[in-house]
Amino acid sequence: MINATIRLYKDSYAGLSRRIWLLALVMLINRSGTMVLAFMTLYCRNLGFSIRQGGLVVAVYGIGSMVGALLGGKATDHWGFYRVQFAALFFGGTLFILLGQMKSYEAICICTFFLSMVNESFRPANASAITHYSDATSRTQSFSLVRLSINLGWAIGSALGGILASIHYQLLFWVDGITNISAALMLLFLLPVVTLSQQKKDHGTGLQISKNQSPFADKIFLKFLLLQVTFALCFFQLFTTIPIFFKSTLLLNEFSIGVTMAFNGLLIALVEMVLVYKLEGKRPYLQLMGWGTLLMGVSFLMLLLPLLNGFWIAMTFMLVITVAEMIAMPFMNSYYISRTNHYNRGQYAGLYTMAWSIAQVIGSFSGAMMADKLGFNLLWIIIFLICLITAIGYFQLEKKKL
Repeated sequence: MINATIRLYKDSYAGLSRRIWLLALVMLINRSGTMVLAFMTLYCRNLGFSIRQGGLVVAVYGIGSMVGALLGGKATDHWGFYRVQFAALFFGGTLFILLGQMKSYEAICICTFFLSMVNESFRPANASAITHYSDATSRTQSFSLVRLSINLGWAIGSALGGILASIHYQLLFWVDGITNISAALMLLFLLPVVTLSQQKKDHGTGLQISKNQSPFADKIFLKFLLLQVTFALCFFQLFTTIPIFFKSTLLLNEFSIGVTMAFNGLLIALVEMVLVYKLEGKRPYLQLMGWGTLLMGVSFLMLLLPLLNGFWIAMTFMLVITVAEMIAMPFMNSYYISRTNHYNRGQYAGLYTMAWSIAQVIGSFSGAMMADKLGFNLLWIIIFLICLITAIGYFQLEKKKL
C-alpha cells in the first residue's frame, strides 16, 4: 500500500522539464509572501472603512487586473514572456511596499489600481512560459505543478499573514513586496533568457487554427470566458466576503482565519498533482469543470448549517471548496491553451486573465454589498444558484463540436 502510494506520487511528477521545476520554485518564493489580497477587506476595516469600501478596494484591484491582463498579453506576444514576468514581479513588489504607506482611502484605491495593473500583467506571460517549457503530454501537469507551488506559497503566506496581521497590518505589505522582488531576482538568475524568436518556436497544441486568428473570432472561447466570469465571481468570495464571515459570524480571530486559508493551499499542494494525474484523459476538460463548479456551490450551502463550532464549519467549507477547485481549475488553462498558437497565445492568455479580473470587480463589490444589505445567508444561496447555472453551461459547451 505504501509502495503503491509512493509510486503514484512519483508517476504524478514524472516527465516535467527542469525549467518548469525552476519556474515553480520562483512562484513558491513569490507566493509565500502573498497575503495582502486575502486580508485587504479586514485591513480596510482596521483603518476604519466600511465593508462596502473594503469590497470596493478589492474591486479596484480587479479593474487594474483587467487593464494589466490586456497589456500583459500584448506585451508577451511583442516582447516575450521572460521580460514581462521579470518586470511584473520587480515593479509589483515595489508597489506593494508603496501601498502600505498609503493612509487615505483615495490614495489606497489609486495605488491598488496601479499595483494590480503591474502585478496581473504577470499572468499571461507566465501562462506562455509554462506552455513554452512543456509539451502537449505534460502541459496539464506543468500548469498543476506551478499551481501547486503557488498554493503551497499561499498556505505559507496565509498562515504567516494571520500572524503578521495580529501584530501589525503594515508588515503584510513589506513581506509581500520583498518576496515579489526576490522572485524577480530568482527568475533572472535561475532561468536563462528566452528571446522572442525562441518563444515563437511552436510546441503545437493539437488544434489547427490560423496563425493570426484573434481570440475575439473564436466563439467557443468567448462562451468559455463567460462561464469563467461566473465561476470566478463565486470563487473570489473566498478572498472578500468569506474572511469577513469567518470573523463576524463564525467569530474567528485573524490567526484562525490565516490557518483556515492556509489549509486550502496545503491540501492543494498534497493532493492536486495526484488528482490531475488520475483525471487527465478520463473525462473531457469542460465536464470536469462542470462537476467542480457544482461542488463549489455545495460548499457555500454548507455555510448555512447551524453554528456549532465556527472553526470546524470554516475548515469543512474550506475542504469542500478546495476539492472543487482541484477538480475544475487545473484543466482550465490546458483547455484554452489548446486553442492557441505561438502567434496569439499571449492575447488568449490576456483575455483569460481579464475574465477573472472582471469577476473580481463584480464579485468583490457586489458580494460585499449583498452581505451588508441582505445578509450572508441569502448571499450563499445566490452563489449556489450561480454555480449551478455555470455548471450546466460547462456541460452544454462540452456537447458542442469544438
